Parts: sequence; C-alpha cells; structure tokens
Amino acid sequence: MMTFLLWLVLLFFCWPLAILAIIAYPFVWLFMLPFRLIGITVSGLFKALEAIITLPARILKGPSGIR
Repeated sequence: MMTFLLWLVLLFFCWPLAILAIIAYPFVWLFMLPFRLIGITVSGLFKALEAIITLPARILKGPSGIR
C-alpha cells in the first residue's frame, strides 16, 4: 500500500516519471528474477552446509526437549 501511495505522489508531482516507472517495473522485475533465484539457491546451500557441519554436535547434545 505504501508503494502505491508513493507512486501516487510521484504521479502528482512528475507524471512522466511515474508513467515510465509503471512501464519499466515489469522489465526490472524480469531482469532481477535470476538473481533472486540464485540468492534462494545459495541460501539453501548454506543452510544445508550448516546443518551438515553442526550435525555431530546436535547428535552428541542429545534430545533437549525431554526432561
């Protein structure tokens, strides 16, 4: 909602820039999509690596929920 309100303010003050932003937004989104997918993949890889590295310590610690 805040983005829409900011766009309305931009439309009021500088309508050609607001129209350009509306037209350019899908192209920028498509350009950024591969970088987002790479980021998700790298994040998942680091989470898996962290789980593998900390597995021995978690096994030796034992079940912490049972008391």
